[in-house]
Amino acid sequence: MHQAPRHLFLPESILAGPPGGPDGHIDHTQDPNGWWDAAYSDAAIVTQLDDGATDISAGAGDYTSSCSAPTVVIEFLKLLYVHDHQRVLEIGTGTGWTAALLSARLGADNVISVEVDATVAKQAEMNLHAAGFAPHLVVGDGTDGWPEGAPYDRVHVTCGVRDIPYAWVEQTRPGGIIVLPWSPGIAFGHQVRLDVQRDGTAIGRLTGSAGYMLLRSQRPAAGACEGDAATSTTAVDPRSIVWDSYGVDAALAGQLPGVLLREDRRDDGSVILWCADADGSWATAEYQPGAVEFPVIQHGDRCLWDEVEDAYFRWQSWGRPVRDRFGLTVLPDGQHMWLDSPANVVVTT
Repeated sequence: MHQAPRHLFLPESILAGPPGGPDGHIDHTQDPNGWWDAAYSDAAIVTQLDDGATDISAGAGDYTSSCSAPTVVIEFLKLLYVHDHQRVLEIGTGTGWTAALLSARLGADNVISVEVDATVAKQAEMNLHAAGFAPHLVVGDGTDGWPEGAPYDRVHVTCGVRDIPYAWVEQTRPGGIIVLPWSPGIAFGHQVRLDVQRDGTAIGRLTGSAGYMLLRSQRPAAGACEGDAATSTTAVDPRSIVWDSYGVDAALAGQLPGVLLREDRRDDGSVILWCADADGSWATAEYQPGAVEFPVIQHGDRCLWDEVEDAYFRWQSWGRPVRDRFGLTVLPDGQHMWLDSPANVVVTT
């Protein structure tokens, strides 16, 4: 980290947040002390809004590129567990800071980094050059990896991933490691370390929390809760499901692949949970302070709220397993979750 100081990878204009630093838009020319405090705080620094369509000084928009919080960066690099002379494929160059850290450890010739956004990639190249590093940079869709450089000993992913591309497994040698933020769409994301097997599969456990911007090709399509819907009530406090534990977050994701689940907390104390699938089914459940039962609205071919409740109580019937008892297996035709052992597959509802 001394060889690749973080401030060399930050632009003059940034959007910073706590913990440990200023909160909001900071311009180095106007507030140099605040900028330096932010640069060396343990906080993510947003460097792009709305894929570059909105100037960072606006202070609001969809976060589309950033320099991750140092603690999270180091946690993932520890999971990567690199050794001398190993070759690493990085998915998501961003500001270039992690590529620099890997280059400092392994030598730039052993680092290949792929970035989908040409503007972001160009700035990363300039940052890396200023810091004295020249890893191989590729502009392209990280979903495809970079087969020209395979096989890799390690794959390091710096964007949230819902469906793990099999190309990453194919391009990693047996015994190699893939680390990524798994973002299934239910609650917060999870750190995952996958070990690539001799049979061309990859297996690994969920190890911690990781909230990252999604791989651009996997962003969910915008949708609206429209159409005729059925109304009912539930005696289950909807907050119980999303506020319980990271273990239930993982269990729901495993049982309800492809389902998005979000919450909206209101100033009056009410909480609305919204869930949807890619086929157009959606549901809402609303906690209202003081209510005995809570209103539910469901639309489409699936009764999604019923499925969410069933998955929640099924997790309880398993003995409320914690997150690190869950793992993923990645196969050529997709992925699935397991509990305790790859042989104990979590069956989807």
